Amino acid sequence: MRYNLDTTLTGIKIHHSSADPSLIAAAQRLYNKGLITQADGGYLTPMGHEAAEQAQMLLGLLTPLP
Repeated sequence: MRYNLDTTLTGIKIHHSSADPSLIAAAQRLYNKGLITQADGGYLTPMGHEAAEQAQMLLGLLTPLP
């Protein structure tokens, strides 16, 4: 959910010295599954981009209406 899906030119960088350990672990799991290009963030892979789109659609469906 932290990636901007409007462009493939924007990645994220997780700084191991200051990031929450759960965020570091989450990035490692995404990398292990081939969804991002680097264990510390990087860019979404094509499969990662598709998964992120699906996750955002699902989140939109599960979010209560005002």
